[in-house]
Amino acid sequence: MEKETHKIEFTSQGFLLKGVLHLPDVKLPPLVIGSHGLEGSKESAKQKVLAKRLVQNNIAFFRFDHRGCGESSGDFIKDTSLKKRTIDFITAVTHILSLGKTSRDLAVFGSSMGGATCINAWNILQTNETDINLCGAVLCSAPVKSRTIENIPTDANGDRPALPLSFFKKNLLFNIIDKAEDLSNVLIFHGDADEVVPVSNAYDIYNQAKEPKRLIIHKNGDHQMTDKKDQAQFELETIAWFLRCFAYRNQMPS
Repeated sequence: MEKETHKIEFTSQGFLLKGVLHLPDVKLPPLVIGSHGLEGSKESAKQKVLAKRLVQNNIAFFRFDHRGCGESSGDFIKDTSLKKRTIDFITAVTHILSLGKTSRDLAVFGSSMGGATCINAWNILQTNETDINLCGAVLCSAPVKSRTIENIPTDANGDRPALPLSFFKKNLLFNIIDKAEDLSNVLIFHGDADEVVPVSNAYDIYNQAKEPKRLIIHKNGDHQMTDKKDQAQFELETIAWFLRCFAYRNQMPS
């Protein structure tokens, strides 16, 4: 049962970022923070589903817009890169935990570029933020090698002008496969017909990550996970995974 929904504003390197914190009716619940895809927002279908279902299972969820996206300030073309989104994510973690409304048991969720952001942030949080209990991760269609990405979205749409190829070469070239070695308690979803991020990225993450880990490949699944059966499995397995992650953490000796 949802206790409270808070509209949250915080600053990341001078950018005003906006999000929503969903809290269950329990004291100091564990927390999941989400990172949306390249051109997504906190209003993505997966994040809104998680906001509802996690709270029903006594887990808090925070979804926010990265700089240059949704309601947050910034220019998408000028202010988008994996490094900058990682900074946004870590700043979000620090800010939400500082509110004292959740425990310090944290798990992460990322879709597409949001998955890459989570991998990058996990590495930094694990190294620098020793008082945060990193409990697990769920990643969907996440790239770890940007050069494998196909069908780069350069055409203009209703939200932005056309993107020059230089935008991708300057801001979105990365290879973070080595960072995946730090992941544990990770659940990975990917479609084997993903037309944007090849499924090889999912196998790379799985092969590098520590146990416990699980890989779910959706047969004929696309990048957006449009198949209703895939969406239903995502919802069921993701909630179960986060519940196991937090239970596993709580069972560990102090």
